[in-house]
Amino acid sequence: MRLIGSLLRLVFGLMLVGMMASAIGAAVMKGRIESRAEPEDDEIDYVAIFEPRNVASTATAFRGGSVLAWYGGGTVDLRGATLDPGGATLDLKAIFGGIRLVVPETWRVELATIGLFGGAGDGRDKSRIAIDGPTLHVTGLAIFGGAGIVSEAPDLDAATAPAAPAA
Repeated sequence: MRLIGSLLRLVFGLMLVGMMASAIGAAVMKGRIESRAEPEDDEIDYVAIFEPRNVASTATAFRGGSVLAWYGGGTVDLRGATLDPGGATLDLKAIFGGIRLVVPETWRVELATIGLFGGAGDGRDKSRIAIDGPTLHVTGLAIFGGAGIVSEAPDLDAATAPAAPAA
């Protein structure tokens, strides 16, 4: 019984040290890594470290890019974008953070991610996905974090909807 208790304390201690080292690394990198994700960009480099960030793409030939959420997170909304005819590759990294990827319900998305106490998933209705057309390849890594692919984002839609006239 003492052995199990000692092992649990060791594992907990190592995890705590790892989390502290990761937080220090994120703080150092926050000032060094810039987020480049304008709505019209065909390739994005989206970074959210210690903060929430959102970007809505209107790209005419979206080819992909990278998304990093490190102790932060946000939404990448691709519903206004057109996928490049050759497809696109988007690399997601969620480290103690989260990413919501909003894509049109008909887009084909192929997931090839690795999760360590985290993961990625596609929560869309599979019956609405078009069989032909370009594919969005999603690669990446989730460590104590995750990424979710959806086709609806009511909170974003409500934020961009015009205000109702006063009665």
